[in-house]
Amino acid sequence: MTKTTAPRFLSLDVLRGMTICFMIIVNTPGSGARPFSPLLHANWNGFTPTDLVFPTFLFAVGNAMSFTMPRYATLGTSAALLKIFKRTALIFLLGFLMYWFPFVREVPGGGFEFAPFSHTRVMGVLQRIALCYGIASLMIYFLPKKAVWVLSGIFLVGYWMLLYFGGDYTMLGNLGETIDRAILGDNHLYHGEGVPFDPEGLLSTFPSVVNVVVGYYAGLFVQQKGGKSYETVARLMIAGFVSLCTAYFWDLLFPINKKLWTSSFVLYTVGLDMIILGILIYIIEIRSWNKWTYFFQVFGRNPLSIYLLSELLVTVFYMIRTAPRVSLFQAINNEVYQKVLPGAFGSLFFALSYMMLCWLVGYWMDKRKIYIRV
Repeated sequence: MTKTTAPRFLSLDVLRGMTICFMIIVNTPGSGARPFSPLLHANWNGFTPTDLVFPTFLFAVGNAMSFTMPRYATLGTSAALLKIFKRTALIFLLGFLMYWFPFVREVPGGGFEFAPFSHTRVMGVLQRIALCYGIASLMIYFLPKKAVWVLSGIFLVGYWMLLYFGGDYTMLGNLGETIDRAILGDNHLYHGEGVPFDPEGLLSTFPSVVNVVVGYYAGLFVQQKGGKSYETVARLMIAGFVSLCTAYFWDLLFPINKKLWTSSFVLYTVGLDMIILGILIYIIEIRSWNKWTYFFQVFGRNPLSIYLLSELLVTVFYMIRTAPRVSLFQAINNEVYQKVLPGAFGSLFFALSYMMLCWLVGYWMDKRKIYIRV
């Protein structure tokens, strides 16, 4: 008997690669000018294209799980749990070390000192991905499909109820903020908003698990129905449209908000992701217009390593000084990009150039068949 494996679908790989590509662009705008508004997150309630990047990454994680989770059933419970917990722990640790890097900080008057754990952010992007992967994997492994959907609904409605009765929907007044400050402490939270507030906090991790769950069942559906089926495209588009409509109505009561990761935000983003996936399947699988896809496949084949490279390298650019108060990152932008293309265009051009630098590393890895998996 020959062992069969689930077929890979180029559209799923391209979706993952497009997500990494856009994530690098929005995460590393050039300094010296404000980026274009679509390349910024919404200040609070509302939505921009940038707000779709992270949830799409979670959706793509679910897509990838649809190929690996069925194999876990043949391993036995102990072996499957070991794989799930090991992967969860490694991704979480990588995310934590990425935020701690370079493990030193500048001190007044010059020089560096060791950056203590007491002032290190605990949660973050990779940490949320790890937790969502772990929770979703356990749900899918142990529960029947109907129970997974019921629990996902409880996550969404329960999170709404907890925030409604436990405070308000403001940055410092929501229940998630209260829990994060009580458990993690102010010094372990994100301070990019000017106050200790973590958009990847503990409580808001639960609704974000649903992004992974929907991505998993969407990937499973594509495998079962086939990537070259008009029915596949139609049903993905209809499901996405229904999810968007539900999100719009829920937004009246529970605003679409990426930083709180509200339940309406979950439905809005998974709706968009299903529609985008349907469009990609039509273009790539059905129409076979795929000559352009290799560019994004490079990102999709090494997503974690390229993402880590993009975050760590830009930190190094900030560390290197060309003058006492000017980093290499600022110098490149001020002396090159802002002089050639002043304003938002210069910021965008730098982001595109930096993305291409990361792509070239990915291209080198792909040509040498180097694929780093966790």
